[in-house]
Amino acid sequence: MGLYKNINFVMNKPPISAFFVGRALAEGLYEQMENLATNTLSNIGKFDAEQRENLRKFAEDVLERASREAETQINHNDSPRGSNSPYQSQSSTDLQAMIDELRAEVAQARAELQKYRSRSL
Repeated sequence: MGLYKNINFVMNKPPISAFFVGRALAEGLYEQMENLATNTLSNIGKFDAEQRENLRKFAEDVLERASREAETQINHNDSPRGSNSPYQSQSSTDLQAMIDELRAEVAQARAELQKYRSRSL
């Protein structure tokens, strides 16, 4: 009953009441903000750890694929090479065609660049 009388006494004086209500409100908001900041930082830390793990797994997968492809390529290159080997003739023909196409594109780009330069002078 004594506590109730004290509350009534304080609440009957508006300046004192406003002070204590404001103080209680500030403390409550501070605690809420502290919990929010703690949870947010915790979630950011978890997200960062998960992303690092995903990146590590992705890098491992890429390296594993590259290793398998290199091994497959080495196994194909170790096969006996003869004039009747379709792999070798197809590969060298494709490679030469690609080189010819690249040379043609470079020549075309040079010609266009020279046209541009002659127009700008």
